[in-house]
Amino acid sequence: MKKFINRPEDVVEEMLQGFSVLYPGLRRLSGHQVMVRADAEKVRNHQVALLSGGGSGHEPAHAGYVGAGMLSAAVAGEVFTSPSSDSVFAAIKAVAGEPGALLVVKNYTGDRLNFGLAAEMARAEGIPVEVVIVDDDVALKGTGQGTGARGLAGTVFIHKLLGAAAAEGRSMAEVAAIGRAAVSSLATMGVSFSAGTSPAVGRPGFDLGEDEMELGLGIHGEPEVIFRGTRCLLCEQIIADPSMIIEGLGPECR
Repeated sequence: MKKFINRPEDVVEEMLQGFSVLYPGLRRLSGHQVMVRADAEKVRNHQVALLSGGGSGHEPAHAGYVGAGMLSAAVAGEVFTSPSSDSVFAAIKAVAGEPGALLVVKNYTGDRLNFGLAAEMARAEGIPVEVVIVDDDVALKGTGQGTGARGLAGTVFIHKLLGAAAAEGRSMAEVAAIGRAAVSSLATMGVSFSAGTSPAVGRPGFDLGEDEMELGLGIHGEPEVIFRGTRCLLCEQIIADPSMIIEGLGPECR
């Protein structure tokens, strides 16, 4: 896979610089890999601040979702790496006002730890904070995985739903309740025809044959949990026995 990259270690910093130049509605938070709404200061005391973030490499997530009616701030980690709790805390302080801040966090261990710690730091300073965990990966629901289902692309819908609710002036409790209800009805399945390539590694995260696909894999290339094989074989199997998908979804989604 060919990419426009100067140095792998600079990709996140240069991406954020690019966002700052291209989008006047965004502002870089000095000293941190954080993008905030340019008008954050004007709206901070009029609506719940909505924040999200995670490892880079999933663009346009998350900085691409910052703006009116969506996120107030996005915190970027290095590629496939959770952002630091200090950066999350700085982002909360930059955009949260009297209504407080709500953090939308995908269900990955590093994200939960660092966003959770930042939430506690903010509460200690008197900032109201709620956290909504997104675990929409139906390939893992009901499988008994200790960490639970992963957060996947359905998180974008949560950004939009909660961003709209916050823009309407809903309370923190209302926005959080809308988010948790939406997550409980959200289902995403990871599908891949090829592997991603981390700039720091320089090679695909896994190998797939020319006519192979994976069903049920994670956003970082975590192994599939439902199917790996040729595309034609998958289609034939689904047509012959739809229960292979239904069984893979787990009891909560059947």
